Amino acid sequence: MVVTGVGVITGLGRGWRENSEGFRTGRACFRPVTLFDVSRRRARLAAEADVPEDVAVGRLPRRRARALDRAAKLLLTAAEEAWAQAGLDGLRRLPVVLGTTSGGMELGEAYYRHAIEQPDCNHGQAARVLRYLSQTQPMALAGAFGFRGPITIIANACASGANAVGHAAGLIRQGREEIVLTGGYDALSEMVFSGFDCLQALSVTSCRPFDAQRDGLALGEGAAVFILESEARARARGAAILGEVAGYGAATDGHHLTQPQPEGAAAAASMRAACADAGIGPEQVNYINAHGTGTPLNDSAEANAISQWAGSFAARIPVSSTKAGVGHLLGAAGAVEAAVSLMALRGQWLPPMPGVGEPDARCQFPLVREPAAAALEYVLTNSFGFGGANATLIFKKRP
Repeated sequence: MVVTGVGVITGLGRGWRENSEGFRTGRACFRPVTLFDVSRRRARLAAEADVPEDVAVGRLPRRRARALDRAAKLLLTAAEEAWAQAGLDGLRRLPVVLGTTSGGMELGEAYYRHAIEQPDCNHGQAARVLRYLSQTQPMALAGAFGFRGPITIIANACASGANAVGHAAGLIRQGREEIVLTGGYDALSEMVFSGFDCLQALSVTSCRPFDAQRDGLALGEGAAVFILESEARARARGAAILGEVAGYGAATDGHHLTQPQPEGAAAAASMRAACADAGIGPEQVNYINAHGTGTPLNDSAEANAISQWAGSFAARIPVSSTKAGVGHLLGAAGAVEAAVSLMALRGQWLPPMPGVGEPDARCQFPLVREPAAAALEYVLTNSFGFGGANATLIFKKRP
């Protein structure tokens, strides 16, 4: 199955062009949090996105458009670009598969604050509950563009976006669908930020994946949306093909609620499964977009997994994590990093991590620390989440 449309928004900016240039040069976009009060938090920076005022509300009724939360606006912004790039128009049925972890958390927080501050007043509370449900943003998407079809929401921690893309690709490969809209989205929320801060998982310096002195992750927000089609359908309508979803693998380690299995056994199994699906070996992978959160436990486990999977070939596969620039986007991470993989394939370059100093001793592979050109045919991207969720996607360059 092939990709005919991609839309993306992150802290780096809005759209393929702005994000591609930011990832190519290794630009970081962290800044003081403005969405909520972080004065009592250890960490105070995040990669906030500039959500545009002109969000494409399309056919949504005015009242419903005014009620869109931040997460919905991120999703609609990315979807508008993907829709236009794919050249879709008048599509009545379009299946949707999206990944998210926070969904409408902003509305859940609003419900809680109102209940605490005005316990005897229920005005607006029913609407907040309804809009808090995870199908709210995908239904707004379908309403804005005027299509109908089954909606599948995957909430599998930080592997959600990658799992969504993989599931959508499977629907096409199995012949169940010919075209699917897929991706992932998440907005920054105070509850999530505070939770990671209380776990002392957030960096108080800078996010430095695979650095020997790394001290934690940084959070961001954003969305990436893809139009996937069967190649026959794309060719028949003369659509431009941006790349191919060549392989998908998933595995669960069942080790711990928040900690990865130290040896990375399930992560390695996920990578092997994706390669088997793509019909390639590690020696054919030209770049790995790592999950690379910047936390001590995650990066060492992933380094072990890459070494297990690649063996002696690990020494020749460049690796980097784009979370060094845009932070961890949670449910959107796997989708945005899938978009980065396509950007790298289209532009034939490697996304760098300029802030990384001495690599962790477990890294038996070269880290990309400066902008570099490269001949890429296959790019592998990892997404791992709490609860032992592991997902891997492989993208192939298409002429």
